[in-house]
Amino acid sequence: MTPRSPSDPPAPLPWTCLAREEGPDLVILRARFDTLEHPRTGERLRRLVLSAPDWVNVVALTSAGRFVVVRQFRFGTAAVTLEIPGGVVEPGETAQEAACRELREETGYTSARWRPLGTVDPNPAFHDNRCHLWLAEDVRPTHSPAPDPDEDIAVSTLAAEEVRAAVAAGEIRHSLAVCALSRVLDLRIAR
Repeated sequence: MTPRSPSDPPAPLPWTCLAREEGPDLVILRARFDTLEHPRTGERLRRLVLSAPDWVNVVALTSAGRFVVVRQFRFGTAAVTLEIPGGVVEPGETAQEAACRELREETGYTSARWRPLGTVDPNPAFHDNRCHLWLAEDVRPTHSPAPDPDEDIAVSTLAAEEVRAAVAAGEIRHSLAVCALSRVLDLRIAR
């Protein structure tokens, strides 16, 4: 961490939560309204928090170094996207168990070699969950895909250069997928 200079503005302080009110259940999220006190002014503010289970995203590499990717329709953007496998951590599962399950269900691929790539906050402005990023190496197709009823998924593989090109072209633009891929590949776009 960089040392602070005397001329730097004061560091932000944590806010005190004075009240928490449950909001509507939104199927994949639950709304909550927190009443918070500003630590410097004492002003009280009511803020929306979307509560969700943790998520996982999996960078899956075959022994030939190809990336397993999925194409699927996404309700939020009303478009078919190109991304990596991922999903929700179910109650009672560890993040790694969820990553293994999501990879198998969405693609039919499995692996015995797993490494954590870290954890990120999807949108800390109003989400309270985390996304756990995983690398599965030497994946191979061992099962038939078994997507959820609300999924229609096509599975394919891409070489590293194809992944870089897809990110640069905006074909892969799911922020959590790009974040996970950036922990394995240099995704800088030359200008």
